[in-house]
Order: sequence, then structure tokens, then C-alpha cells
Amino acid sequence: MGNRRSVISLHRRLLLLLLLLLLPHPTHQGQALRHIVHTQSAQNSPARYLSNGPGQEPVTVMTIDLTKISRPYSSFEFRTLDPEGVIFYGDTETEDDWFMLGLRDGQPEIQLHNLWARLTVGFGPQLNDGRWHQVELKMNGDALLLWVDGKEMLCLRQVSGSLANNSRPSMRIAVGGLLLPASSLRFPLVPALDGCIRRDIWLGHEPQLLPSAPTTLGNCDVDLQPGLFFPPGTHAEFSLEDIPQPHTDPWSFSLELGFKLVDGSGCLLALGTGTNSSWLTLHLQDQKVVLSSGREPELALPLDTELPLQLKLGVFNVILSQGPKMEVFAVSPWRLASLQRLWSHPQGYLSLGALPGDDSSASFCLSGLWVQGKRLNIDQALNRSQNIWTHSCPQSLSNVTHSFLGPL
Repeated sequence: MGNRRSVISLHRRLLLLLLLLLLPHPTHQGQALRHIVHTQSAQNSPARYLSNGPGQEPVTVMTIDLTKISRPYSSFEFRTLDPEGVIFYGDTETEDDWFMLGLRDGQPEIQLHNLWARLTVGFGPQLNDGRWHQVELKMNGDALLLWVDGKEMLCLRQVSGSLANNSRPSMRIAVGGLLLPASSLRFPLVPALDGCIRRDIWLGHEPQLLPSAPTTLGNCDVDLQPGLFFPPGTHAEFSLEDIPQPHTDPWSFSLELGFKLVDGSGCLLALGTGTNSSWLTLHLQDQKVVLSSGREPELALPLDTELPLQLKLGVFNVILSQGPKMEVFAVSPWRLASLQRLWSHPQGYLSLGALPGDDSSASFCLSGLWVQGKRLNIDQALNRSQNIWTHSCPQSLSNVTHSFLGPL
């Protein structure tokens, strides 16, 4: 009997030892965040696209009761190739007490504005490498602690009061956007962020998507490469007043498109006005670029995605070229004069992608768009479709084209 009790006691000790070995042991203060327990639904929830269009509108807004918070932790994973934008914003429903975490030049940036502190801090490594990164935040008394990929990156002290003693009992958290004008930030940036977020818990709460949030997964379920991606039916429009202007002596205008991927048929680029989009257009058709202008004869150039496509408008002609291939578009003098006057028209625009009302199946990925030798920033477009990927492209078009069934 004594031997049996000894064996049972030994088994219990071994079991206790095994449990102790399996428990996580914090090695420094930052490891406390490793013990956040996510719910099963949060672990299995799909990644969500962060951008809700060209503006600052968030994809998720939560209102959290601060009197019911047991652990002041937040944790999420995100990935992006975009160097600038808002990851999340929080406030107590007043412009005198807010917080923003975003990226600038690919580096994390915190902006904080409240009764205790007003500051802007850039820190840590560049995170716009297209990989998933884990970010964890903790409010500890008057301090804010932040970890990236398990490493402590920032500790700000004397920047906040206790959440439990806050005079305002609720906090709003907006994911992927702002709840105040971008101009009200301490250091303004472009809010829209082409990226994805997953496994996010905000002070113990899981997010709920807004009705206006994108219904597609965006680029969250595919392998990425840097670029600018136009899915079928999408477009972006620039005012001619907002892009580099033509040279005047002699008059000339040029643009260059770098291609990575092309599929389908439809409009690639157009110069026109609000009432007339046929001044000059480039169409994609059977791996060719077709140049047309009103009733003038069309010109076609076989497309090579390894070389940039160049369009040059001059006093006497229009030239379309790609590497050693060149075609001269013989436009009538009155048509060329009309094209030149387009820049003085108050509604003159340059459009990329599908024209309004067109049934376009074209999708394409650009490494860049240069106007008069200067790169054009898609974030500065007059308007653009919600589903454009502003800083990323799929590695292949075969698995993504069919998924764009949501609002454009």
C-alpha cells in the first residue's frame, strides 16, 4: 500500500512539473503581452482589408465602455506595402483627447493629443515589407508600452491618465481611418492604407465591420508584389490642373506607364473632359494597346510587359512607343490643337482604367505612372474606385479577377 501511494505521489509531482514547464515564463516586462488570451473566433477570423476607399473612412468603429475593461491590452497583426496611412485611431469622443498609430515612410508613427501630453513619435523598423507583423499595446498607469513582433519598441511615460478614472466613460476605436479631419492631426498624413489586419482584439473587444466596408478581401488572401493594381471596372481620375503641366516651347506632353500584369480588354487611359472622354484614349485589346482620338484612324502597338509604354503629344503628332517599337499617330492639325486646349479646360482630366458606363474586363498592374518625368501619386487622384490597390499587386491575375464582385 505504501509503494502504491508513493507511485501516485510521484505521478502527481511529474504532472505538476510538466504543467510548470509548459506555462509561459515572462523574461522581461514586455512578455506580459504574450499572455493575452484571444478568443477562438478572433484567431480564426479572416484578414480584413484596411482601406475603405480614397478618403479617411475607417472600416471598423467600436465604442468601448472603459468602466468594464479588465485588461488594458490591444493586439493585432497587419501587413502592407504602403509607406503611409492610418492603422488605427482612438479618442474619448472629443478632439482634446485622441491617439493615432500609423505609418510614415514605412516606419511606425504615434501621434497623441490629450491633457497630459501632445507629441508625435516615429520609431522602429520599416514595416511596409508585405509581411505580417504583430503589434501589441498596453496602458500601464500613465505609460504607453508598444511591442512589434515580440520586441519592445517604445515606452512613453506620463502621457495618459488611468483608463478607469477617465472622466469620459467610453472610448471610440476606428480601424483603418480617422474620426477627425486629417488636417487636425499634429502632423497630417494620407489616411488611406493599402493593407490588411487580422486577429485583432481591442481592449478585450472584437471588431464589427461597418456596412460601408469593402465586401471583398482585397489583397488579404494572395501573394503580393509592389505596384498599383486596377481590378476590372475600376478607375482613377486626375484633374489636368493637378498634374505636371506640358512644356510650352515647343508645346509637348509625355507620360509613361510601367506594366507588370495585363489581362482582359477595356480602357487603359483617357484624356478628356467631363462631357467628352474621346479626346484621346488608350485601350487594351488582345495584348495590344490601341490609340484612338475621335473619328481619326486607330493605331495599335503590341504590348510587352517588360518595357515601359510611352505616349508623347507634340505640336505636329502623337507618338506611342515601347522600347524599340514606335508608332506615329497621324492626327489632323485641328485635332492636335483641340488636345492642346484641353489643359485650359476647367474640367480637363486624365483617367486610368474603365470609363463610366463601359463594360470593361481589363485588369492591370503598374509599376508606376510618370507624367512629364514625375511619378504620379494615386493618393492624389481627384476620385478613384474603392477596390484599387494603391501600393500592391497580386503575383498572378488568375486567382484574383473573379473575386472583385463588391462595390467599385
